[in-house]
Amino acid sequence: MSDELRNEVIKAIAVVKDPHMGVSIVDMGIAQAVDVEDGVAKITIKPTNPGCMSVTRIAADAKAQAEKVEGIEKVIITVEGHAMADSINEMINK
Repeated sequence: MSDELRNEVIKAIAVVKDPHMGVSIVDMGIAQAVDVEDGVAKITIKPTNPGCMSVTRIAADAKAQAEKVEGIEKVIITVEGHAMADSINEMINK
């Protein structure tokens, strides 16, 4: 069940596009990892630039899309490789 749910989450977040490139964050590799366990989706996002001004929007959009997936009760986003990663993670996961 977890693999099926994981695939649904990946499909859901694939609609989120990098605002500068217009390409899915899944296709660009910005969404680096998606794990699902017991209804909790953990998504790791790594922007292409450590100072990317759009990463907060990307993270928020990915979280919103993943939360729409039936069977997902909670979404935890982890931004890595960004100058403000700690602050963004705290804000996004409140």
